Amino acid sequence: MRVGSSVRWLVGASLVAALGCGSSMTGYGSGSAAPPPAACTAATATATSSIEIAGMEFIPACAKVAAGTTVTFTNNDTIGHTVTSDAGQPETFDSGLLAQGAKFTHTFGSAETEAMHCTVHPTMHVTVIAQ
Repeated sequence: MRVGSSVRWLVGASLVAALGCGSSMTGYGSGSAAPPPAACTAATATATSSIEIAGMEFIPACAKVAAGTTVTFTNNDTIGHTVTSDAGQPETFDSGLLAQGAKFTHTFGSAETEAMHCTVHPTMHVTVIAQ
């Protein structure tokens, strides 16, 4: 009996380790995004019209564009991610699940600050400041 329960424990522990925090399903469907880790201001933002998703983060995480600019988000990570506007923002949009290599574009039409996150991994955040 003791050997059987040890084997079951090892198998269960192995599954948890294999599916743990790095799993593409972590946080899926939770609908709650953690607060952004740092303030994004026009002074600290990177001027760009493309944002990469890689290594479980948006790069850059703080971007600025001219109003009317279309920004391209490219998933260069090995797992799926979304680009989803945070609740209460001027616009609401969601890219849907982006597979590896997939792109999503969004036009920031007016002067605004738009905070976004990945719904699959709600600790991933990006902010775009359109001026």
